[in-house]
Amino acid sequence: MGSRGSEPVSGEAASRLIDQRLVDLGDWRAETLARMRTLLREADSELTEEWKWSNPVWSHHGIICTGESYKKAVKLTFPKGASLPDPKGLFNSSLEGNVRRAIDIHEGETVDARAFKALVKAAVALNLDSKSKPKASVAKRKQAPR
Repeated sequence: MGSRGSEPVSGEAASRLIDQRLVDLGDWRAETLARMRTLLREADSELTEEWKWSNPVWSHHGIICTGESYKKAVKLTFPKGASLPDPKGLFNSSLEGNVRRAIDIHEGETVDARAFKALVKAAVALNLDSKSKPKASVAKRKQAPR
């Protein structure tokens, strides 16, 4: 079924690859990833599913999060997580990073659905906000004397 490697895929093809990942996992990780996928879709109806780096990726004007599956955890990595409000303390991994943050979900654990959806909405808002602002390097080039 299409590329499972590093070639980016989006749309229906990506959704099929994510569906296949869930089938391939076939255990608590599949259930967990499927639940988080549902929460992502509920939080943002304009979300785009992609397949990058051999993993599911959810985007809206930029990446919201990736969904990685490991033997002992499902990891949802938010590349701009350090800039997001996290009043419920969902981020429990990659806390030492300058920009990204992650949520590791272990077997038997659940994530607060309302808090997760709020995090997703904040990530979308941050992506939309950063799209509306010119990049600093572009602004500097425009201001540079000739």
